[in-house]
Formats: sequence, C-alpha cells, structure tokens
Amino acid sequence: MKANLFLLLLLFHIQLFAQPARQLVQVVVTPDKSDWNYKTGDRAEFTVTVFRNNVPLDGIEVKYSIQPEQMPAIEEGKLTLKKGTATVKAPKFKDPGFLRCNVSVEVDGKTYSSYSTAAFEPEKIQPSTTLPADFQAFWEKAKQDLAKVEMKPVMKLMPERCTDKVDVYHVGINNIKGKVYGILCRPKSEGKYPAILHVPGAGIRPYFGDIAGAEKGFITFQIGIHGIPVNLDAGVYNDLAAGALEGYPVTNMDNKDFYYYKRVYLGCVRAVDFIESLGCFDGKTIGVTGGSQGGALSVITAGLDSRIDYLAAFYPALSDLTGYLNERAGGWPHMFKNAFTNKPEKVETSKYYDVVNFARFVKVPGWYSWGYNDNVCPPTSMHAAYNVIPGKKELHIFQETQHWTFPEQNERKNNWFYQQLKK
Repeated sequence: MKANLFLLLLLFHIQLFAQPARQLVQVVVTPDKSDWNYKTGDRAEFTVTVFRNNVPLDGIEVKYSIQPEQMPAIEEGKLTLKKGTATVKAPKFKDPGFLRCNVSVEVDGKTYSSYSTAAFEPEKIQPSTTLPADFQAFWEKAKQDLAKVEMKPVMKLMPERCTDKVDVYHVGINNIKGKVYGILCRPKSEGKYPAILHVPGAGIRPYFGDIAGAEKGFITFQIGIHGIPVNLDAGVYNDLAAGALEGYPVTNMDNKDFYYYKRVYLGCVRAVDFIESLGCFDGKTIGVTGGSQGGALSVITAGLDSRIDYLAAFYPALSDLTGYLNERAGGWPHMFKNAFTNKPEKVETSKYYDVVNFARFVKVPGWYSWGYNDNVCPPTSMHAAYNVIPGKKELHIFQETQHWTFPEQNERKNNWFYQQLKK
C-alpha cells in the first residue's frame, strides 16, 4: 500500500512540474504550395502566423531570413503582422534543391522561432561526390578480409527481458577488428523465420532489442557499432561519448583503410553472417532498417551485401558529404562545412564511405522517408543519394518533420516492411 501511495505521489509530482511539449507562443510558417514543391525558377511564398493561446497575434514584428539549407542567408528582413499574418516572397530559386524561410519573434522578452522549407524539383538533384574507380574492389577486398575472421558468437540469455513468446540474448561476435555486440530476439515457437537487422543511429548507448518485431514472427538483431557490449550501465556510454568516442565520425579519416566507419560497415556484414548462422532463420529473407546514421547503414548494408532482400530507411545520414565543397548542403556529420577538415585526403576517403556510392548498387526494394524540414540530415543530401538508387524504391515525404518521425510514418514503414518480409 505504501509503495502504491509513493507511486501516485511521484506521478502527481511529475505531472505538476513536467515541461509542456508545446511552447506558449507558436510561430507557423507555411509555403503557398500544399505539397511544398515548386519548379525551378519559381518564387516560393511563405505565410507567417504567430499564435498565443491558439489566437493569432496582430501588429507584432517578426524577423525573417531566406536561405538554401545550411547556407548563408540570401535575404533578411522584418515584417509586421496585419490581421495576424504576413507574407514573405522568396527570390527565384534556379537550381534543384531546397530554400528555407526562418522566422523569429520576441514576445514578453522571449524569442520564439520556426521555419519551413520549399523544395525545387528535388528529383533532379545529382550527387556532388564521385565514385572512385576502385570502390567495388576496395570493399570486395574488405569483405574477403572479414571472411577470414572466425565469427565465434557468444550468446547470453537475458531472462529478465524474455517474454512468454520471445527469447532475448546479448550477443558478441568477432569483427574485422574487435567485436560486434547486439541484442537478438527470436520467437520461442519452433519454426523458421525471416530476419530483421536493426542498425543504429548516431551516438553511444545501450540497446534493448526489438521484442515487438520478434512477437510478430521475425528474428530481430539490433546491433551497436562501437565494439562494446550494449547492455552496460548508461554512465559507461556517457563517459565514452564525452571521452574516447567523442567525434568518432571523423576518426582516422585521413586514410580510407583506417577510417572509423570501415569497421562499422563491415560489422553490419558480420551481423548478416550471424543471422545466417541461426538455426531458426528461414535461410532466405533478411531486411535491414534504421534512421539517421541507421538510415545510412541500411542503404550501405543493402549496397554492400547481396544477402539483404529489403530495406527501410529514415533520413539517411552520411549522404553526399562533399555538398559543402560545391556550395550546397552536405550530409551529417557535416565534416566539410568548415575549412579545417577540407583536406584532400579526407575528401578522398569520404568517397569510399558516402551513402551515395553505396546507393548506386542498391537493387533490392526499399522504403524511404524524411521531411523537408530536417535540420540534421539536409534533404538535398538525401535526395542526392535516393536519386541514384537503381532498385525499386518508394519515397514517403512528410514535409514538416525535422529529424524525427510521426507515429504514422513508423506505422507505414512497419506495414510495408513486414509485408515484404513475409512474402
């Protein structure tokens, strides 16, 4: 009884002091095309409305700027809302790409802001990066080197995470250098099942596995990329993120053979090796999925490993990294945005790891989704990769999303993904 009373008091305390998801003042920026899509050479027009208590504010001054994403502003100004709205007419935009209208307003001493992004024939965006002549030979050699490393899987049952339908294991397997660790979830019922490889977004964290997917009749294997167990206390990962693994996306970028992501990409192939070794695997169907860095790894794994049958990717990072060297947005982690990292050897290395160059070899069906407002993985970079994919593909744009997804996006992805895997 005391425990229940404590929980009730705790919940009340959380509800009393929790920060609301919405701010008091909302700035809404809306393009004049309902799908946010324009022809090159068009002028996009943005309507600005500022709400407080869901009521438009009138007679208030707003600041605005117009810019190609991640690039300097090409126009700045101020407007006064009349009858609660104002209109910003952008300059003509001549090339395929994206133009963003940023708006801010000060109310009672606090600044509120938002933005919206117009797309100009993004299907015509071409990559800025180029394909090295020895790209395929480089990765074939790397896979051959990996094949010489005995996998030696170590599986440890995690009883505290198992359900009545699913067994959950912490898994460690040998990679080209070090280990790959992950969480395996597999149905308890006897049978052969298709498999899903979950590849992670950026960062250093523990993982808990996709139990829900396993309950639907799939083997699921969720991996980390850093060669450390994925079931440690959160503090361990925080310390690594602030210490030894800080800035890992650019570690050893001066040499393509020692760049950090080489072991990561091969680790994804090694995860497929592990899935294929499982007795409960159906022997024929594997899908890969993830978002951001995981979206990148999904495309990369499908381009690198012919055993992948389907992929589903949200806002893939690491796409068209050299965009900044061509006066347009490049992909996360934006390593070429500053001149300090724009060394020729780093640029050359990037070509062997850019999602664009793996996308050129993706022949399996894929489901992709992102938003025009993504402020981490610029849509210019993602379209540059998507547009060169030769395989069957479908792109689902949720225009207003930034670097996040609506529940409806996840539902659509899962519905498509599960349907393909069960064919």
